[in-house]
Amino acid sequence: MKVQNVLLTGAGGKIGRAVLPELVKAGYSVRALEHTDGLQVERLNNVDVVVGDLRDASLAARLIEDMDVVIHLANVKENKALFLDANIKGTFYLIDACKESGHIKQYIQAGSDARAGIYYFPQPVPIDENHPHSAYPTYYALSKVLEEVMCEQFRIMYQVPITVLRFSWVHAEDDILTHLTLKGPDFGVPIWRNWAVSPEQKAYFENGQDAVACLIHPDGSAGKRQIVGIKDVVQSVMLSVGNRTAIGEAFNVSGPSPFSYDVLADYVAGKLGLPVVKFEVAEAHDFCIDMTKSRSVLGLDPEYDVFRIVDEALEFRRAGRKRSPCLYPG
Repeated sequence: MKVQNVLLTGAGGKIGRAVLPELVKAGYSVRALEHTDGLQVERLNNVDVVVGDLRDASLAARLIEDMDVVIHLANVKENKALFLDANIKGTFYLIDACKESGHIKQYIQAGSDARAGIYYFPQPVPIDENHPHSAYPTYYALSKVLEEVMCEQFRIMYQVPITVLRFSWVHAEDDILTHLTLKGPDFGVPIWRNWAVSPEQKAYFENGQDAVACLIHPDGSAGKRQIVGIKDVVQSVMLSVGNRTAIGEAFNVSGPSPFSYDVLADYVAGKLGLPVVKFEVAEAHDFCIDMTKSRSVLGLDPEYDVFRIVDEALEFRRAGRKRSPCLYPG
C-alpha cells in the first residue's frame, strides 16, 4: 500500500507527540491536528499543523482532504460533559468523512484495554482480541467501547479500511515513578491515599513522607498487571501504517509481560532509597494481555518491560527534565 500523506489527530497528546517525529522520519507528509486545549504540536518540516476541534462537524472533511491514512488519537478522559461530543461524535464525524470520501486507504483508531475491563473484573485467562467488550465503570472506558463498535460497524456496513490498536496503560517520561510513589502528582489508579487505612499508612500522607506503594490483594498476594512503554506504542503505530494485513483487525498493544507489584516495588525502592508500603486494594484483579496476534501479524516486538520503563524514568529525572502537561490523571 502506497502511503504518502497521513492525518494525525491528538498530535499534541502523549502518544501523538511521540508518533509525530517518527512519521516525519519515515518520510510521510503529516497533517497534525492541534486541539484548542493548549497542548501544542511540535512544528517540524513536512508537518502541516491545523488548530481545531473535532466537535466541529465540518472539520473532518477538511482534515482528510488529500490524505491516505488517518491516525485517530484525539480523546478526552473522564469528562462527563465532553466525552460524548469529543470522543463519540468526533470519532463518528471522522470515520463518516472517510467513508464519504472514498479515498482513505486506512483509518487507524486508538483503542484501549479499558474496553475489556482489565483490573476491574476477574480475568481468569489472558485477555486476547476476542475478549468481549466489558468496560469498567468510567466514561473513558465506555467511550472506548462505543468508538470500537462504530469502527466495527463502519467496516461491516461500508468496508471502511479500519485498524484498531488497543493500547494498555501508556507510560512515558517518569509516569511509572509518579504512579508508584506516595508523593504527588498522583498518576493513574489506585490513588494510594484512598487506600490508606492503618495509622502507619496514613502517617506517610499526613507527614508528607514519600514511599513506594505495593498493591496487594486481600489474601496478601501481590497484584499483577500489564502496562506499555511509549516507544512500544510508537512501534505499533509505525508497523500498522500502510500494512494491508492490519486492515479490518484489532490488535492488543502492551508490554512483553505482566509485572508483580512486590517485585517492582522492591526494585524502585532500591533505586530511590525509599521504604515500601503495602496497600490492600480489594477492587484490583490480576490480568494479563495476550500479545500473540500483535507479534505474529504486525511483527510487534515489545522491548520495554517494567524495569526498562523504570530505568528510563529514573534517567528522565536525573536529566532534570520536566513532565509534559497532562490533562488527565492516568
